[in-house]
Amino acid sequence: MDEDPLGFVATLDAAKRGDEAAFARLFRATQPALLRYLRVVAGSRCEDLAGDTWVQVVRGLGGFTAEEPAAFRGWVLTIARHRWLDDQRARARRPEIVVDAVPDRGDGGGMADATLDLLTTEAAVALIAQLPREQAEVVFLRYVADLDVAETAELTGKTVGSVRVVAHRGLKRLRTLLSQQHNLRQGVTPEAT
Repeated sequence: MDEDPLGFVATLDAAKRGDEAAFARLFRATQPALLRYLRVVAGSRCEDLAGDTWVQVVRGLGGFTAEEPAAFRGWVLTIARHRWLDDQRARARRPEIVVDAVPDRGDGGGMADATLDLLTTEAAVALIAQLPREQAEVVFLRYVADLDVAETAELTGKTVGSVRVVAHRGLKRLRTLLSQQHNLRQGVTPEAT
């Protein structure tokens, strides 16, 4: 869908008319980036917030217009960010204690390439999640969700210059984290470096 903007417009129009298959194509193209973004900013709440996000997408789909898949992805991520911020406010008012966690389960597809991509992406998302929240969000939006600087600035409510600075700092910190992980795997202690 990303490579064919005309196909995207037709898919979007069909989804607006209630075509379930068209909406499923939009969902499949956007859901992985949405979950990764929410995993970075919201941790274990990502699945719940993704569901809330799609409810809002369905409600607002009729009024949404775009010519490019990136605009749709940006719109969905904007909704997700608002749902996450609302969730943060609600959780601050009503803290909850988590007793049990349900482990993630794979889909059992068994495709080697898909598994390798997933492991690589999951490792990158886990590494990004170690950054301070502001850096993690900006780095994810810029380099994983593939939004440009202006879109990232608009989504996060920051200036373009601020997004560039935060992204630079986040990438610099990621380089340090990667170096530390590499050294640990090689058996190099921090004192030896």
